[in-house]
Amino acid sequence: MDEEARKFLARFVEDYPPTLDEDSVLPLNPLSRTVSLEELYGESLEMGMRMLGNRLAPSVLGALLCQTAVSQLLQSDLTPFYCSQEAWADQEEEEKAVLLETVPVQRFFLNKLFALALEWHQKSFQPPSPPPKLRLCSIHAIRNTRRKMEDKHLALPEFNQLFNIQDGVDRAYYAVFDGHGGVDAANYAVTHLHVALSKQETLQSDAAAALKSAFKHTDDMFRVKAKRERLRTGTTGVVVLIQGQELTVSWLGDSQAVMVRKGQVVTIMEPHKPDREDEKQRIEDLGGCVTFKGCWRVNGTYAVSRAIGDFDQKPYVSGDADCVTVQLLGDEDYVLLACDGFFDSVEPSEVPDLVLEGLREPDDPEEGEENSLQQSVELKGLRVAQHLVGVAKEAGSSDNITVMVVFLRPPEQLLLSQNTTTAAAHTTGEDSASQDAPQQ
Repeated sequence: MDEEARKFLARFVEDYPPTLDEDSVLPLNPLSRTVSLEELYGESLEMGMRMLGNRLAPSVLGALLCQTAVSQLLQSDLTPFYCSQEAWADQEEEEKAVLLETVPVQRFFLNKLFALALEWHQKSFQPPSPPPKLRLCSIHAIRNTRRKMEDKHLALPEFNQLFNIQDGVDRAYYAVFDGHGGVDAANYAVTHLHVALSKQETLQSDAAAALKSAFKHTDDMFRVKAKRERLRTGTTGVVVLIQGQELTVSWLGDSQAVMVRKGQVVTIMEPHKPDREDEKQRIEDLGGCVTFKGCWRVNGTYAVSRAIGDFDQKPYVSGDADCVTVQLLGDEDYVLLACDGFFDSVEPSEVPDLVLEGLREPDDPEEGEENSLQQSVELKGLRVAQHLVGVAKEAGSSDNITVMVVFLRPPEQLLLSQNTTTAAAHTTGEDSASQDAPQQ
């Protein structure tokens, strides 16, 4: 077993009791008071990954622990945790689902997780699958001047390990969700969309179709919860799935993904906005309208034309995601995901220069001088998203801002290629000037 994983398991089993009794308070708050059988999968994974992440568990170990514990949970008799019939009496007949009390069922799940960690610690557990491909990922998110933080994000390079997919194809999942009217829809999407994606039969053969179905299924699931709990929120979202040598982006609304290849922006998507001509036409064909009230809005309400949630304005606010698949050639620099709080004040064309600015920032004296050049650039790479968020804020954005930069090749290679290009251009400029100079 990996030394880091071994040390973590030793600390973990020492810090937590073998079991939580019926009166024990959960070590962290669950997302909801009641949960359907279908929602239990995602909410248990979220709780386990959040707890292990807070304890700085090695990411692959955390994913494997959660996957195995959830599998054991779902094979158990869960009837002791069912809510009383009154809890779902208000549901419409075709949408009735068994509901479980979240706190006791998650306590049951955590006990399985604790027991599994103890077993793996004692047996020096060996991971059954190869580790995911390592990609540097920089993430930064701020509430900014808004009263609440309604953005959510997820970086999951351990997608295969979390869902026990062993087909030999490397997969990584990255997502940014921008909630409005509250955080409920964004919370739901960040918890359940990747779970829905893992269950799609077309995942291996057609990632775009799988992502579209996952978005639609998540929207349908949230509709039931929103009706049950009288929620009136929505969320835009952008998801990037890297599967082998393919990168698929899927989105609803005005959160965006931008790819940079050889220092140049490659447009891979167009955000859904109410004033986009095809979106406006779609809404009007359905009998709705797009009006200007401070910004362009659907039926005078929402400033987005596609979203998970916003059920009072369906189908005008569509839940159908768009998808694009790009073949990775090996010369891609990175892909950036961000909410509209970033793109409202920063143009996609500005991204390459801003990322290079971040990579060229002076070294932090507190990090010491013992770091190699590669380590120094990697540390700056991890801070690139923070630099970009700061630029967006200084440019006037008052919204929540979330930025995620997934490097598709090491950042030191970006700097090296950029320096080479600059030097070549400088040399060419000198040669040209020499040729144009008058003869003496």
